[in-house]
Amino acid sequence: MALYEHVFMSRQDVTAQQVEALTEQLKSVLAAHGGKVGKSEYWGVKSLAFRIKKNRKAHFSLLNIDAPAAAVAEMERQLRLNEDVLRFLTLRVDEHEEGPSAMLRKREDSERDERGERRGPRPDRGERSDRPRRPREDGAQPGAF
Repeated sequence: MALYEHVFMSRQDVTAQQVEALTEQLKSVLAAHGGKVGKSEYWGVKSLAFRIKKNRKAHFSLLNIDAPAAAVAEMERQLRLNEDVLRFLTLRVDEHEEGPSAMLRKREDSERDERGERRGPRPDRGERSDRPRRPREDGAQPGAF
């Protein structure tokens, strides 16, 4: 069987539970045709670069699939019929990525700094009033109008 990565976008006005239900429906379609889903990730609601069917945001989900081509074709047919799905993309890959996808790693990296701690006030910077003021380029005094 072939390995695939499948990403689909659903309308922003459906709930996360409805997206999970759609994911389960896709898993059952694949299982009925002899395939299986290795990893399923919900990436959340993200802004779109341009409007798609009058939507500015969408729910994103990723599926790592190990299935025959007929199973993937049936899954894509089901997605075309579903009005809640805006777009989908299925790519054939040589192997699946281990661990979280780049989108989930990006989210985790933005929440934590290099030392693994949550970002907060920077201890290396003093209060704003304690900092020395630089002279302005036009020669005017700082704070003068």
